[in-house]
Amino acid sequence: MKKKHKLVSYAKWGYIFIAPFFIVYAVAALWPLISTFYYSFFEYREQGLNTVGPNFVGLKNYVDLFTTSSYINNGTNQLFICLKNTMIMWILGAVPQFVFSLLLAVIFTSARLRIKGQRFFKTVIYMPNLIMAASFALLFFAIFSPIGPINQIMMNSGGEQILFFQRPLSARLLVAGVNFLMWFGNTTILLMAGIMGIDQSLFEAASIDGATSIQVFGRITMPLLMPIMVYVAITSLIGGLQMFDVPQILTNRGQPNNTCKTLIIFLNGYISGNRNYGVAGAISVLIFIVTGILSLIVYKTMVTNPDKPKKKAKKGV
Repeated sequence: MKKKHKLVSYAKWGYIFIAPFFIVYAVAALWPLISTFYYSFFEYREQGLNTVGPNFVGLKNYVDLFTTSSYINNGTNQLFICLKNTMIMWILGAVPQFVFSLLLAVIFTSARLRIKGQRFFKTVIYMPNLIMAASFALLFFAIFSPIGPINQIMMNSGGEQILFFQRPLSARLLVAGVNFLMWFGNTTILLMAGIMGIDQSLFEAASIDGATSIQVFGRITMPLLMPIMVYVAITSLIGGLQMFDVPQILTNRGQPNNTCKTLIIFLNGYISGNRNYGVAGAISVLIFIVTGILSLIVYKTMVTNPDKPKKKAKKGV
């Protein structure tokens, strides 16, 4: 009798090799997300040395965030104030970041300029991304503090001392400046990768046809780079809404007058401060919803459907 040879299936090994990722993700990320949403419907807080709850209260935590006087500041909801502060500081840092990074990406990938030492420049501009945000914030705080070198130079030259962290505009600009310096290198690398992924024959054909650099950028580079731009914009928005360590350290938890208080600083007050985990869960869910809505708006604004027929203009009678 002929021996039957068993067929060896190697498909299971693929699942075994990727299983650690899903296990770690489920334990360290997925379960905390589910528990945060779950406890947002409960009264769960610490009162002194005692723990109150968890007691199911339904949507009470969400309702209180918009109706209770403790969450209202000068007639305006604290969530809206923190959202406005977060968006202002993100825009102040993100817009210059996109413009500057796009300019650098176009220059470094230009076949006409052929800049030498690109590896060196890529390393230098990416290095700030490797430094901890807290270290950057402490450095800026030391430089722009009342006794820092900037004020010392101004006073020695006959000027007046400027309290940068007691003025809303200067404090917000400093927070935006730190975020700009930290992330423009990463954005530049991503945009360079996107430009280098474009078929070079298109640039060569445009050059032969006599197209100018501006025409090439507007007609070829930007349309084909738009998927990367959308990715960069959405990830930057998500990171901006989670802004915490820089304003926390640089502006002493959102000062002056809470003009630099972000959504995550507001959330952190109910985790490490009041220890009201039910309200903290409700705030987290609302931040998640806001992030999803704003990301969808950015996506719909930047992405165009080429297959969608354009509306024809009506002919006059």
